Amino acid sequence: MKKTVERELEVGAGEIAAALEEEIALGHLAPRERLVEEELAERFQVKRHVIRQALADLDAMGIIVRQPNRGAAVKDFTVTEVEQLYVVRALIEGCAAELIPMPAPASLIHELTAIYKRHCAAIERGDLRRVFRENILFHKTLFAACGNVPLTELIEQLQFKTHGIRSYSVGNPELLASVRTEHGRIIELLKGTSRAELVALVQSHIQPAKNAYLQLSRHRDAAFPPLSRRR
Repeated sequence: MKKTVERELEVGAGEIAAALEEEIALGHLAPRERLVEEELAERFQVKRHVIRQALADLDAMGIIVRQPNRGAAVKDFTVTEVEQLYVVRALIEGCAAELIPMPAPASLIHELTAIYKRHCAAIERGDLRRVFRENILFHKTLFAACGNVPLTELIEQLQFKTHGIRSYSVGNPELLASVRTEHGRIIELLKGTSRAELVALVQSHIQPAKNAYLQLSRHRDAAFPPLSRRR
């Protein structure tokens, strides 16, 4: 009976965490926005302990922050934090690209192409939730091909942490068009031997989302400075 209850808690919390993860990544929940347990419990029609577990999962992913007596809120990043995160992302994702066999196996090309087509179709439909999920799967599949499990796990952890940063660009038509083009180019490069070009593209591919976040967050901070910066 105890194991059944624990399993139900795990499934329920996991589904809620995934739903909130999407909403943060799509910008439906903005940086600094509070996540109130009572409101979430009513919305998802679950007990508060299920919500607490979901929030704990998101906290572990680095997507939200929880503070004693202040509750949970969507993670906000300073300019310095964003710059530092993306320096690390560029380094480790470039490292993974260095390790991917080239020319890549036909099975990898086939899998990435299938994801690419679904991603493009989701963009055409305006299905941003599917765009988000297929984009994650594209990069997860790409970097898994490097064969270094600790490296791919670190890449995934940092990608989770930057969901809120990428939310500022996910619905931008120009940036989505650019992402689609670059995904197609990555697949083409994997068929050849130009590793330097692949590494450079992988590293530059993540920069537009960072730049969009920094630009918009500066405007937001000018209008509504964080409490820690107010006098």
